Amino acid sequence: MITTRITIIVALLLYVLLWIIALNGASGLIPILAIPVVLAVLVAAGVGLNRYMGITPRKQHFNDRDKDSE
Repeated sequence: MITTRITIIVALLLYVLLWIIALNGASGLIPILAIPVVLAVLVAAGVGLNRYMGITPRKQHFNDRDKDSE
């Protein structure tokens, strides 16, 4: 669990560093760095819309291979 947190923190710091570099002159990085932000906004908007409309998420169901083969 500690390595997961460290990895997330390092990845976020690297992402922020790349944005700083992009805003200081490497404008070719901006479209590439904008993709995760746009995807996060789209996913958050979809989840928010589902909650607003009262749609509950479906429960996951997994089929066991042993039961299917019998």
